[in-house]
Amino acid sequence: MSRAMFEYTKTVLNKVSFDANLFCKEVQKALQRLLPYEVEELKIFIKSIVSQNPDLDQCLIYLKT
Repeated sequence: MSRAMFEYTKTVLNKVSFDANLFCKEVQKALQRLLPYEVEELKIFIKSIVSQNPDLDQCLIYLKT
């Protein structure tokens, strides 16, 4: 079940990557819902999206790395 939530979160983040505000809100939600090891995987995924779309770099603050 949890893995399905992780995959869903990645899908949502891809879909809202056009808007930095929406992206940041979804990142915050994901960090609250996912398990710790999934959060680590999500950080890698988010960094790859940000590298493709630099406008989203303001959301990296939520990753605390």
